[in-house]
Amino acid sequence: MSFRNEDEARRYIGGIFETAFKDEEIGPKLVDTGLVLRFAFTDPEAVLVIDMGQQQVYQGDGSGLTPSATMSMKCETANAYWQGKVNLPFAMARGKIAVDGNVASLLKLAPLGKKLYPVYIDNLTNDGRTDLLV
Repeated sequence: MSFRNEDEARRYIGGIFETAFKDEEIGPKLVDTGLVLRFAFTDPEAVLVIDMGQQQVYQGDGSGLTPSATMSMKCETANAYWQGKVNLPFAMARGKIAVDGNVASLLKLAPLGKKLYPVYIDNLTNDGRTDLLV
């Protein structure tokens, strides 16, 4: 199961980054990277741009920012990742996630996300979107 539309991708995937920015441990580490991460999702089509340095999440490509890296994947893969069900390096090796740009920085950030998996799952559950749980 996947998100219904781009707005849901923004709500859940963008929302987990907004939560991360507020976290006392994770937030400063994200800001320090200064990365601009672009997500290009399919099924449904959605684009999110995460400006780590400014702690901003943008829907669509209208931010005017140049991404440090672009990650392309199905929304279903992103949803599963934030539930702790996708190993980033393996998914990249198997072609489930394509990365263009600063791959090393992304791999360094991946361990920070583990603390957010329960938060993401709670967000889905609290919104009645248990159909998205994997």
